[in-house]
Amino acid sequence: MVNPAGERSGASGSGGRRGRASTSQFGAVGLNLVDPRVEASVLGVLDTVEVELRASVASADPFVTEAARHLVEAGGKRFRPLLVALGAQFGDPSGPQVVPAAVVMELTHLATLYHDDVMDEAAVRRGAPSANSRWTNSVAILVGDYLFARAADIAADLGPEAVRLQARTFARLVHGQIAETVGPRAGDDPVAHYLNVIAEKTGSLIATSARFGGMFGGAPVEHVEALAGYGETIGVAFQLSDDLLDIASESVQSGKTPGTDLREGVPTLPVLYARAADDSDASSMRLREILATGPLTDDALHAEALGLLRESPALKRARETVRSYAEDARARLAPLPQGPSRQALESLCDYIADRTS
Repeated sequence: MVNPAGERSGASGSGGRRGRASTSQFGAVGLNLVDPRVEASVLGVLDTVEVELRASVASADPFVTEAARHLVEAGGKRFRPLLVALGAQFGDPSGPQVVPAAVVMELTHLATLYHDDVMDEAAVRRGAPSANSRWTNSVAILVGDYLFARAADIAADLGPEAVRLQARTFARLVHGQIAETVGPRAGDDPVAHYLNVIAEKTGSLIATSARFGGMFGGAPVEHVEALAGYGETIGVAFQLSDDLLDIASESVQSGKTPGTDLREGVPTLPVLYARAADDSDASSMRLREILATGPLTDDALHAEALGLLRESPALKRARETVRSYAEDARARLAPLPQGPSRQALESLCDYIADRTS
């Protein structure tokens, strides 16, 4: 499963055991908190989430505890708890259910990573051996199931609406993974199919994270709905921007070696646009010819395709798509009151637009 902000298999993440939350987490996802009170509040939530995550996965069986804490302790950007903490700023961020809601979201996310690594046959996750490579595929799948169960258990303490939303979000995640696995059916638009997969697999959980923040912070209903719409759209925008960075970046800005998706034959947005183009110039025709061969394991072909994509109209079109999602996310914040919390959410839109320009 693909996740935003460089959290795919093989991403370096933060590496090592996590300690206290820090402002470096904000910079990693482009968040700008201009108000020290909001910053202190968000950091306080994230610090407590770290403690509760470890406690929540503990088991009477030491092996289960070790395996379940494997990815918790490997780090990560904690983007979903961050969205919960930010959403809660539009109500009471110190509400007693804000931290448990954030833990539910992160446990659900972590569970998907265990399953993803099995499906992707990944050897590394966040700079550490993946659970499936350290133990076995069966153990990784079962630990993912355990984390889903723990998330549901905590959600039950938040009330029936939380359970319903978490279950529906999980259903969307599974639908998205199935759609990606099956691929577009005959007559489907591959681009529309791809965007739907990202919305289901990535946007859905980020949407629920922002929704939970507003809900359990006690924000007005119209603010909660605005946060949910923003969360889904910004989640899709982040993933699409990672697609572009995989092609356009000369560094490891995306958390991976540039061109990884291209080498593995993953049809991301720039590739889909290039395949669908009807440009008759020599470069576009040559690019379509190379992309039709599937995974580009040949170094020379890979380098040629990467160079052609970087100069292609397809990449420009993909940039425009990312920018449109970022602006859509910003527009969804309109019902929220002006202030530092809204400015923080808007800063994510600016970051996405700038990182792929």
